[in-house]
Amino acid sequence: KNMGNLYGSEYWTYLLPRRVGPEAARNIMGNRLPIGAPEAREVGLADAVFGLDASDFAAQAVRRAAGLAASVDLEARLEAKRSRRRRDEADRPLAAYREEEMRHMRLNFFGFDPSYHVARYNFVHRVPHSRTPLHLALHRRIGAAAGTGTITRNQP
Repeated sequence: KNMGNLYGSEYWTYLLPRRVGPEAARNIMGNRLPIGAPEAREVGLADAVFGLDASDFAAQAVRRAAGLAASVDLEARLEAKRSRRRRDEADRPLAAYREEEMRHMRLNFFGFDPSYHVARYNFVHRVPHSRTPLHLALHRRIGAAAGTGTITRNQP
């Protein structure tokens, strides 16, 4: 959220819902909060979380990759992915996802909301935040849910 409502591209509208499900994708993109490795695994964004440190992670990643490459069902798994991709493309081409994302991005760059340009300037020039962003300052929302005294988060 610190990039001024930047919508994003890179086919996330195709990939993210398939990876984590539509509801989790809406939550991730609506809240736009950092996600740690355990939470990423929990929501389905990561397949596994491993490694005690960077070198252990690298060693385990190499072992896991070698194991996948040597797997007897590798070709079947790849064909299943290709088949799913063909079905997805027939249903809605990747170009349609790209066009939708770029339509939103054009609004970020050329629309009336200057928040992206301000955020980009602040990032490039290392302007520190003057306050904790509202999406992180949950204490500012105490009692926001109809006077219940509970903390609420913005939902998409």
